[in-house]
Amino acid sequence: MTANNPVTYNEAQQRYEMPIGNLVVYADVRRDTNTLYIDYVFAPQELRGKGAAGEFMGKLMDVVRAQKLKAVPICGYAAGWLRRHSEYQDLVSD
Repeated sequence: MTANNPVTYNEAQQRYEMPIGNLVVYADVRRDTNTLYIDYVFAPQELRGKGAAGEFMGKLMDVVRAQKLKAVPICGYAAGWLRRHSEYQDLVSD
């Protein structure tokens, strides 16, 4: 995919988003003091199988790290992605 798509927080929708062209990959989230709960990760059909959701997850985990949070993957996709990416294991809440 592309390396220059930023991940931003959409306050109104309570989700992190990453635009790709005119499409948006996003994660519905909840947050308490030090924890980000990743409830649902969505990629539009046109982007599935092209690495968009994986690119998004990497950038989202960079946000988690920068904000000194822990991640709790509720979504099956997020949980599986985190299991496959050991470089982010320190961010997964016990």
